[in-house]
Amino acid sequence: MRIRVLGAAAGGGFPQWNCNCRNCDGVRKGTMRAQPRTQSSICLSSDGINWVLFNASPDVLAQIKSFAPLQPGRSIRDTGIRAIVLVDGQIDHTTGLLMLREGKPLEIWCTDMVHEDLTTGNPLFGILGHYAGVNRHRLPIEAGSSFSIDGIEHLQFESVALKSKAPPYSPHRDNPHEGDNVGLRIVDRRSGRSLFYAPGLGEIEPHLEPLLKSADAVMVDGTFWTDDEMIRLGVSKKRAREIGHLPQSGPGGMIDVLEPLRAKHKVLIHINNTNPILDEDSAERAQLRAAGIEVAFDGMEIEL
Repeated sequence: MRIRVLGAAAGGGFPQWNCNCRNCDGVRKGTMRAQPRTQSSICLSSDGINWVLFNASPDVLAQIKSFAPLQPGRSIRDTGIRAIVLVDGQIDHTTGLLMLREGKPLEIWCTDMVHEDLTTGNPLFGILGHYAGVNRHRLPIEAGSSFSIDGIEHLQFESVALKSKAPPYSPHRDNPHEGDNVGLRIVDRRSGRSLFYAPGLGEIEPHLEPLLKSADAVMVDGTFWTDDEMIRLGVSKKRAREIGHLPQSGPGGMIDVLEPLRAKHKVLIHINNTNPILDEDSAERAQLRAAGIEVAFDGMEIEL
């Protein structure tokens, strides 16, 4: 299984277009050792030819341009993307669908709740129906259920519901449902090796523990360093946990979760522009290195 990080940043990217925090100012001016990042998305393949895209960020065209296997190469209208899996209905994970409107219908896997949101509060599927169209496949979240994707040989997929809120535009924003947000376990049947992927993870629920402990690679929520990060900077009144993100630091934080895992790769993705781990010389980054935790960047690749 080959995994490619197309985008590693949270919504808005890094630097964010209207942000003048220390990180964004530093990366723009070149006064801080940090890499710009586009908005969160990965793709994976079992053969290097046929790929599954996880989330379609607003930066998807630049991400495709940066990775040749996703580009046309077999016919006049073509792509290496065989399917798109949506972990939620958030703007930064779905807006890119509009950029993929030409050609054949999009093969999209999503939960019932995400499908509802993308046909009501933010009717992207209806809009796409006037262009390429959508072939929607139900992403199952029942315990023990798994699925395969046509054209993606040797890989088995399992989606698990995560505690979260629906997007702000959703009609049930304040009435959470199972399926608003999911994590994915992907297993290569040839080697038995697995990836657990959850870019939005607010709590380590009991049913997630065996998935984290058994995975060979873990790629999870790296949005905030502290629970009050946005409050201290004066850019929001909400804590990380209130908006569905488990911070890295502090008791029970993501470092405590990841450090004891046996996984060869323990990776933080969906990193907010305010997070000090973006500064490669920061004390926070050093703390992650000491714990054996990696910080995702655009173009990062993992093979399992």
